[in-house]
Amino acid sequence: MPKPLPVLDISAPICCAPLASGPMDPDDAVELALRLKALADPVRLQMMALLMGADTGEMAASDLARAVGVSAGTASHHLNQLRAAGLATSAKRGVNNFYRAEPTNLEALRGVLATCC
Repeated sequence: MPKPLPVLDISAPICCAPLASGPMDPDDAVELALRLKALADPVRLQMMALLMGADTGEMAASDLARAVGVSAGTASHHLNQLRAAGLATSAKRGVNNFYRAEPTNLEALRGVLATCC
């Protein structure tokens, strides 16, 4: 059975060097793995695509749930995972929670995964 990843607060920006730069510090590897794990779900990838392409830059949780065909509770679970990984942020307005992609952390993730040279 695989060893489970630890639960850490990974909402801070990614701060490690690109993978192609050489050996990675074990703590950085765990943080990166947890962020990638947050994206490693088809529903979360669909939600991130919607958030990144939203005309207003944000979407209501109920609209995201409807767009990807999941219940409100399931959408909430997935959005909480994205928020915990620092890939999305939320703001409550009235009875609605609005989510937006976190471009700084997404760009940092892209930078870590980019090949060098």
